[in-house]
Amino acid sequence: IMPPIMGAAAFLMAEYMGIPYIEVASKAIIPALLYFTGIFITVHLEAKKLGLKGMPMDSLPKISYLIKNSFLILPLVLLVWLVASGTRTMAYSAAISILGAFLVGLINFILIELRQRKAGETAGQAVAQALHIAVYAAYEALQAGAKNCIAVAAACAMAGLIAGCITVTGLASTLINVIVNFAGDATIIGLVLTMLTCIVLGMGVPTTANYCIMAATTAPILIALGIPQIAAHFFVFYFGIVADITPPVALAAYAGSAIAKSNPMRTGVNAARLAIAAFIVPYILAFNPVMLLEGTFTTLEIVQVIGTSLIGLFGIAVSLNGHVFAHVNPIFRILFAAGGICMMVPDTLTDVIGIAAIVALTAFQMFLGRRERAAAAAA
Repeated sequence: IMPPIMGAAAFLMAEYMGIPYIEVASKAIIPALLYFTGIFITVHLEAKKLGLKGMPMDSLPKISYLIKNSFLILPLVLLVWLVASGTRTMAYSAAISILGAFLVGLINFILIELRQRKAGETAGQAVAQALHIAVYAAYEALQAGAKNCIAVAAACAMAGLIAGCITVTGLASTLINVIVNFAGDATIIGLVLTMLTCIVLGMGVPTTANYCIMAATTAPILIALGIPQIAAHFFVFYFGIVADITPPVALAAYAGSAIAKSNPMRTGVNAARLAIAAFIVPYILAFNPVMLLEGTFTTLEIVQVIGTSLIGLFGIAVSLNGHVFAHVNPIFRILFAAGGICMMVPDTLTDVIGIAAIVALTAFQMFLGRRERAAAAAA
């Protein structure tokens, strides 16, 4: 979901809607930044609640080391430039970027070998050794890439079969009619029903195939409800992916629980709670075309949408986490959630109410936190 490289599904989205890939990537910037900022807020609040500390400064990579190795990102920059220029095909851009990655990797291996060469070893021998390592690494990378392509191709083929069956049997049109008729003029009901459908259909399905199914089945529902095409596709794309962290299936949570040696269901619930932004951002972009840079808008409108969305995400995150500066009692958690929901509604009055509620509650929590720390210090 994060530009500039968004995975194969973004390229399919561009093809499906008949717009350039760079347009899809540019429209995805604000929702993606909101999502990752929301994740940061919830994880930060959880860390504060549990008393976790960050890594010590001496354990972090040095800035000088990062700058010295910044040339390794050049193949990615090359790929983005080729794709954004719109003058080359995707296959050509990928091929040139792969060649660039090989050359950059070769230079990196040569530099490593020259720095670490043994006594008596000539520069030519070091370069030959680096070339051998680079060729072998490239061979392994190409082999892994080919294997991954097979999996993606198979998933897309199956998704195509599913989408074709849904279209031929008329299931897609039936689903559209059922949800549109049930929702009536209440767009929010249609969005909720579509969200649930996306989560069910997306369970256990790879991202690329996931989007193919959503584009054929659920995106037309939102378009029929009056949601702009680009917003409809982003909405179903997000919730198709969210299925991986939504219980009871939550395949990503099962993988995480195996690593953490934790209960899979509890891991899934916590994952959904921490990633609450993934459940909220699609609704914001469905009601606010400005977030997708759609139509005519001003810089002030963009700033307003981003600001209100972030404050709303903060309020809902505090409500689910139950901690900000100090423990949040149940009544305040409900008020934080109400304030956050007010911020999601595209209306000036609800924005003012939401900001006033969240700021007042946060200030009171800050006061409680200071009082608790003062009491602990006095004891």
